[in-house]
Amino acid sequence: MTPQPNPEAGAAVKAADRDHVFHSWSAQELIDPLAVAGAEGSYFWDYDGRRYLDFSSGLVYTNVGYQHPKIVAAIQEQAARMTTFAPAFAIEARSEAARLIAERTPGDLDKIFFTNGGADAVEHAIRMARLHTGRPKVLSAYRSYHGGTQQAVNITGDPRRWASDSGSAGVVHFWAPYLYRSRFYAETEEQECARALEHLETTIRFEGPSTVAAIILETIPGTAGIMVPPPGYLAGVREICDRHGIVFVLDEVMAGFGRTGEWFAADLFDVTPDLLTFAKGVNSGYVPLGGVAISGAIAETFGKRPYPGGLTYSGHPLACAAAVATINVMAEEGVVENAARLGADVVGPELRALAERHPSVGEVRGTGMFWALELVRDRETREPLVPYNAAGEANAPMAAFAAAAKKGGLWPFVNMNRTHVVPPCNISEAELKEGLAVLDAALSVADEHTR
Repeated sequence: MTPQPNPEAGAAVKAADRDHVFHSWSAQELIDPLAVAGAEGSYFWDYDGRRYLDFSSGLVYTNVGYQHPKIVAAIQEQAARMTTFAPAFAIEARSEAARLIAERTPGDLDKIFFTNGGADAVEHAIRMARLHTGRPKVLSAYRSYHGGTQQAVNITGDPRRWASDSGSAGVVHFWAPYLYRSRFYAETEEQECARALEHLETTIRFEGPSTVAAIILETIPGTAGIMVPPPGYLAGVREICDRHGIVFVLDEVMAGFGRTGEWFAADLFDVTPDLLTFAKGVNSGYVPLGGVAISGAIAETFGKRPYPGGLTYSGHPLACAAAVATINVMAEEGVVENAARLGADVVGPELRALAERHPSVGEVRGTGMFWALELVRDRETREPLVPYNAAGEANAPMAAFAAAAKKGGLWPFVNMNRTHVVPPCNISEAELKEGLAVLDAALSVADEHTR
């Protein structure tokens, strides 16, 4: 579609938003949301007719872009047939979505519990783990994000947890591997892996193995920085869990459904968890949907014992119809393969070339359509371009970088001192190169703050 300017309509949308919408994670009087008029494919546009290439995929969920006609048609067809139905019944869209997901999950994760999104998927995964083991504690990494509901935000490791941290949620945080900013004084991936596993083992020992229900990790942390774990780490966590009878939960809400160049990031590491949470890319975010993929052993726990949990909209027909269409589109159009190929052949090489040109780029890391640039003031000391959890004037360098990207027609994903390259998984090579050229120019603004 060709954007048609309509500033009067945009002003009305912004006025109503300002008067009535309460935005998440924001000081309401300090934000100025862009009024979006439309979106298609890898682009969206505002009411002034300005178009943006979306390198954020919404919130890293439009894995097949905006307004894919087959998914839109599937939602319309389902709405004409059955808009909604209670979760206690078997309906075609729900059954087929569960079947298609189970076909792609690793190992024996063949039972699917549907939720409304990623946070409540994490909530239910933790509940299942505690009931399955009869234990209270959950271990999670400091650099992580697992959702905004009460248990999920307590499990989260980043600063969004602080205001809601009850200190009594049975959550223990530990350091996961991150070689660029190693907490273990490691110099190689092998050292980082071994020392991170030893640290986790020690944490479990001091907490008491018999008190730990679950360890939850993002397979590849998303918002926290896209730190691909070193070879052997996730397998090592799997072995620790098996030895102590701990449930291993992988959070694939962001990394799943093609984002990493595999259906699930767990496939990159040949690891099968006991529970796997998903959302976002399962239907490209077209209708809210999440879920938990459950192993045979945990499913058996609730074979004759009722599972004490549920949601009114679990497996909503419109959401499930969108999931069926999305998974079929991804298979038919080679979306997962596209993400893998362009990640390896275009994004990785181009970002590493950017790093050579720009002193503000400290590290490049990622896979598929899931990459991060860590921006620094000084490459030698690795001082971040802005302080941890910076706001206001302290965050000015990153704000200037983001503004330069937007001015060039690129919508970036920016968090702390990083910019993530997370476009739709079906983006074309030409679109990728268009966005990377704008990113190149915007990084010159970040370079102005280096020394």
